[in-house]
Amino acid sequence: QVQLVESGGDSVQAGGSLTLSCAASGFRSRSYCMGWFRQGPGKEREGVAAIWTGNGLTYSADSVKGRFTISQDNAKNTLYLQMNSLKPEDTAMYYCAAGPVVLYGGRCRPFRTNFDYWGQGTQVTVSS
Repeated sequence: QVQLVESGGDSVQAGGSLTLSCAASGFRSRSYCMGWFRQGPGKEREGVAAIWTGNGLTYSADSVKGRFTISQDNAKNTLYLQMNSLKPEDTAMYYCAAGPVVLYGGRCRPFRTNFDYWGQGTQVTVSS
């Protein structure tokens, strides 16, 4: 049974940094898409970044490009989201997700419907 457990959420001031972690277990394959999503108060859940675990290629949404970095540690079965230069609009519940490999231009993209497994979320609050 696939399980995803996020951690690392916190309250920080604008301009600060955080690293989110997602511990994954139960996968039968070594190649799948993993992603980070977020849902702010009163907003739709949006895709932030994705990675193809088979080769490490990544994708980041324009809203976070240059500030957030998705990465993986295969030995630890852990997904990370390094978040720098945080803004108040980054305030949201952040979710880790996983699903089968579906590629767009050779990369996984954080399209919600492509992801089957979800963590419980970790809260990030950025104050101005």
